[in-house]
Amino acid sequence: MTETKCPSLTLGPVYYLWDAAKWRDFHFRMADEAPVDRVLIGETVCSKRQHFIEPHLAEVVERLEEAGKEVVFSTLSLVTLARESKQVREMAEASDHMLEANDLSALAVLKHKPHTISPLINVYNAPTARLLANRGAKTICLPPELPFSSVKEIVAHCPEIDFEVFAFGRMPLAISARCAHARSKGRIKDNCQFVCGEEPDGLPVKTLDRQSFLTLNGVQTVSHACQSLLGELDDLVAAGIHSFRLSPQDCDMVEVAKLYRAVLDGEMGADEAIADLQKIYPAAPLSNGFHHAREGAAWVARARNLQAS
Repeated sequence: MTETKCPSLTLGPVYYLWDAAKWRDFHFRMADEAPVDRVLIGETVCSKRQHFIEPHLAEVVERLEEAGKEVVFSTLSLVTLARESKQVREMAEASDHMLEANDLSALAVLKHKPHTISPLINVYNAPTARLLANRGAKTICLPPELPFSSVKEIVAHCPEIDFEVFAFGRMPLAISARCAHARSKGRIKDNCQFVCGEEPDGLPVKTLDRQSFLTLNGVQTVSHACQSLLGELDDLVAAGIHSFRLSPQDCDMVEVAKLYRAVLDGEMGADEAIADLQKIYPAAPLSNGFHHAREGAAWVARARNLQAS
């Protein structure tokens, strides 16, 4: 008889620049109160931000592990400098923890070492997934833009691999060597004075018609809408997905994690959870368009919501 795995929750790395105390206290609370199983920590977006979190890394790791969470260190998503390349190599050589690759350059130093693959690496088919698994990848978080039909196909052809999906958060869309966030405030990347910290949930970008469009986060671009797959969890579990990633936003992430846990455990209906999630995180509209092979910002209502009572 095949053992049924209990669906797990992963807390992704904090993409945004939060001050050191806020970053530390956020992870302390997630350790003590959130029903998550794995936590990604470390600077992913901009190496200049690293010094904000370094003083608290050891105590955050200790607190998380004492709470029974698995800790994985996240690497940079765009390596452009020699010191950044050196940092990734040293992490791979010296770290006692598993690393997550956010950039293809990390794969060379992680070859045959247990590691995870982030949603920033384009895994669009089963052969790519198998190649990465053969090189040491233990978990692959699929890109948020993949439709469910593709997710199901990849998982069906790679039953031996542990796949994860991006189930909550503004979706990472692009990363650049230049910093549009700094430029928007009249600064350049080399003298940015960390202006991205002024928007702990990202800087909204609007079209000429004043329609909300994207969100800037330093050198990273994320979606304006917030992906939520609460209504799709059952289908994903049935397809073989047993890990769901929650990407930190500037809201009560403990309550977000509790909602996902309650739906996964059958203790709360998806419709009720979606309504509660909109109250917890009202800063952005919820979306699930990519999952349904639509534009990413779209919201596709659950079929049972459309049925006459």
